[in-house]
Amino acid sequence: MTEFQQQDGISSSSSSSSSKNVIIMEEWNGSSSSKLSKTAVLTLTPSSFSLQRSGNRFSEVSTRIVGAFVPEGFPTSVTPDYVPFQIWDSLQGLSTYIRMMLSTQALLSAIGVGEKSATVIGATFQWFLRDFTGMLGGILFTFYQGSNLDNNAKMWRLVADLMNDLGMLTDLVSPLFPSAFVVIVCLGSISRSFTGVASGATRAALTQHFSLQNNAADISAKEGSQETLATMTGMILGMLLARVTMGHPVAIWFSFLSLTLFHMYANYRAVCCLSLTTLNCQRSSILLQSFMETGKVLSPEKVSSMEHILPSWTSLWRSKTDDLLHKRIHLGVRVSSLSHKDMIDLSGSTGSYYKKVKYFLMPKSGVVNVYVHKQSTAADVLQSFIHALVLGNHVNKTKFVHEESRSWMDKHYEGYIAKLKLTGWKTERLLAPPVVWRADWLSNEKIE
Repeated sequence: MTEFQQQDGISSSSSSSSSKNVIIMEEWNGSSSSKLSKTAVLTLTPSSFSLQRSGNRFSEVSTRIVGAFVPEGFPTSVTPDYVPFQIWDSLQGLSTYIRMMLSTQALLSAIGVGEKSATVIGATFQWFLRDFTGMLGGILFTFYQGSNLDNNAKMWRLVADLMNDLGMLTDLVSPLFPSAFVVIVCLGSISRSFTGVASGATRAALTQHFSLQNNAADISAKEGSQETLATMTGMILGMLLARVTMGHPVAIWFSFLSLTLFHMYANYRAVCCLSLTTLNCQRSSILLQSFMETGKVLSPEKVSSMEHILPSWTSLWRSKTDDLLHKRIHLGVRVSSLSHKDMIDLSGSTGSYYKKVKYFLMPKSGVVNVYVHKQSTAADVLQSFIHALVLGNHVNKTKFVHEESRSWMDKHYEGYIAKLKLTGWKTERLLAPPVVWRADWLSNEKIE
């Protein structure tokens, strides 16, 4: 009997030495070619037909249930850091909804639910004012920081959950200060509005990162299922905890603070699991400094372990020498800030190089200012930032910083970008604050 394999998990068998033909067809199940399981075998002979099922109903049902929570083609359709991130993210979400029951209970008691003296219109007005300030806070936060959320998705993810913790803390504190109840509740609502904006924006960026097969929509939908399950579980556990701790302030505060500490830890672990492949200012600085020292490009996993993901104000105890080079690069500076001496430098030998590129650099007081041309592309902005990092690395090492940095760019830039791509980095653009100030300069090297 000679057996041959066809597409879609179908195989047939025939015998050339016998007048009888036997056809065998196999049924396979699975959304990924690497994770298929045989579910049935059909056998046809001239005198009989048989259907033999393999597996059981329970495994089929369990597969469908799991399919509601993981993307199609899992695990090959997502990045390796998807699973650890989702585990820690689900745990932090669970702790959030448990604490939410405690804070909501305190908030409702402060409004007057269950008290005869409370009026419907009074409670309605307080709730309306709470929601109104939250919406206003969300708009203001988007106005000031909306364009920067992509640049530091890890940091903003932590900040979002920290603001949510502060919001729930204010709800729990509100009954203790009846005279300032409205102010405290409004502050908590504003804090949570920051969470909504930052968390939603960073989630979109992370979904794009996890997607390996253009399946961002599927990943987002399954993440919603996971969050819903965590929400329902957290609400049930939260109601039980609220019932047990009712009338015991010490127990309430101990439970809330313990869960808050766990929430912060789970968030930190979740963010540490991420190995983003996009280039932002910090990752570009880490990569370039390592490349200039060793000639090798670090992997996304290695760079992830070296990133500072906490907000800058949490690292005030670090010495200035620990600051990365990107802190001293100002991208998109106004040309009106140039002095007479700066213009003279540009009109000399320094400015001749910048006729070939769509930017120019000006080191000043340990800081490298980057002036971007009005017709520059995303690739030009990335090149200007890397050139600024190179120049900043030569500051205080040589008097000929422009010459040294230009020489490095001419010799190594194209090879450096090629090595970044081979290592898995995305070099299409630099994730940085938007460049809102641009310039134009004429062929005679004068700036207008």
